[in-house]
Amino acid sequence: MISLYVMPAGGMPFERTLEGDDQVIGRSPAADLVIPDRSLSRRHARLFRQNGHWLLEDLGSRNGTLVNQQKVEVSSVVAEGDVITLGASSVAVRRLAAGDSGISGSSSHWGEHTVFRPAAELLERSEPSQAPPPAAEGEALRRYAERIKMLNEVHQALGRSVALDELLDLILERAFQQLHPEEGAIFLRNDDGEYECAASRSRRGSHHRCLYSRHLIEEVADKGMAALVLDMEVDERFNQAVSMLNAGVRSLVAAPLLDPEGALGMVVLGSTLTVRQFGEEDMELLTSLASVAAMRIRNLRLTEAAAERLRLEREVALAREIQMRLLPQSLPDIPGYELHGGNTPSRVVSGDFFKVIERGGGSECVLFLADVSGKGMGAALLTGFLEALLSGLLERPLGPDETCAAASRLMFERTPPEKYATGFLALLDTATGTVRYANAGHNPALLIRADGDTVWLESTGTPLGIIQDGRYEAREVTLEPGDVLILYTDGITEAANHDDEEFGEERLLAACVRHRALPLAGIAAELGSELDRFADGVPFADDRTLVMIRRSR
Repeated sequence: MISLYVMPAGGMPFERTLEGDDQVIGRSPAADLVIPDRSLSRRHARLFRQNGHWLLEDLGSRNGTLVNQQKVEVSSVVAEGDVITLGASSVAVRRLAAGDSGISGSSSHWGEHTVFRPAAELLERSEPSQAPPPAAEGEALRRYAERIKMLNEVHQALGRSVALDELLDLILERAFQQLHPEEGAIFLRNDDGEYECAASRSRRGSHHRCLYSRHLIEEVADKGMAALVLDMEVDERFNQAVSMLNAGVRSLVAAPLLDPEGALGMVVLGSTLTVRQFGEEDMELLTSLASVAAMRIRNLRLTEAAAERLRLEREVALAREIQMRLLPQSLPDIPGYELHGGNTPSRVVSGDFFKVIERGGGSECVLFLADVSGKGMGAALLTGFLEALLSGLLERPLGPDETCAAASRLMFERTPPEKYATGFLALLDTATGTVRYANAGHNPALLIRADGDTVWLESTGTPLGIIQDGRYEAREVTLEPGDVLILYTDGITEAANHDDEEFGEERLLAACVRHRALPLAGIAAELGSELDRFADGVPFADDRTLVMIRRSR
């Protein structure tokens, strides 16, 4: 036999005792425990008894099953005090049959000196809308009026814009005003999932210690239970909390800071028995306060996260603006040739860049295209480094093989081993149309002849920065009138569609051959349109850069 306290998503809580050793929970009328919640599957989860333990398994539900905020992947032991989440509803394990056991140290061993209640149950019971019965008078009405007044004051106090530290101090201040403890602390969950004391207060001055108990955190923060410890000294679960006992703390009350996405932490108050012993009404009041505080902490964190995102977006925008200044603002006007270059980043900032410059008084045109390893901000920083490094090298009268070897050596010496770049460097003799090139592990460039014949210019060496003494071969082709040389990055050929099929080199070739008679800007526009149609809304995973040159006469 197992007793459960059920808190449906859209109905009133109820308690149910289940008989037998195998119990199915779901929204189907045929389930042993029927919960009216559309977010549940018809047969959502199963409780069953095995080897003296109660276990819980998920029955393939669409929204999953959690125990104390942990997803149930395999059959898990449950114990008294555990909270099971199914869809938008939750179930607290109230009682197991005599002889049944759960996890060691579980609530099946709780004594009369400690009370644990599901926080959701207490919040339902202490809702301001739940007015006292008409016959209530005197002390009951006074307590009800005080609770309404306190919650209203807390809402007003926490409604103004404050930093997190100020907010936590304000929460403790209100708790001390209403519940008069001697010690108080707020624990918040950090990014590693551990709980840290984020704020504390004491009437004893600066010599107090933060109220800490691993067991209390597990029960309150992890399981979403409110706790009332009447006397720590006679409760075996807490009489090992030496620091608190030495400080004279005997009575505790604690409540979880619950968020829809999980536990944010807990607030705990302590006192000596000579000052006061907390009661269940104090536990209800602190749970109400913790609920309001959790909402405010959540909102504050969302606000801080939004501000951080805005700051990062501004930094990225600035990085993109700086990077755009590294790209050619205009291309040289070379008699007898047509030029085009463009870059489209996939993540605002790009890992691609290109340069087109004249040298030798216009006798040569240098075209360089690179794609650095990685994406986003890191790649953008590396492109800036590579651009600065190449600016000097490209002005020197070196061959493409010598330039690539020098660039590779400098990158190897100045960047981590995992940072490298592929690149294509072409030196055009504007008088003869001869192109001397080196391909540093980059995609093969595409040469389209005026009659539609094509030539792929394959790799002639390793990527830049991979090895210290890279060797590169320089090769030659000649641009005849009407010929087009196309340099591109793999963001174009590796663009994928919904079937995870890549655009590929063959589609690139076909598109460029088909539109080769257009001006170069027209070829780029048609290629972009065909890429968009192919991807059909699938986001481009990589930057796309295109550099083209055509000999017109």
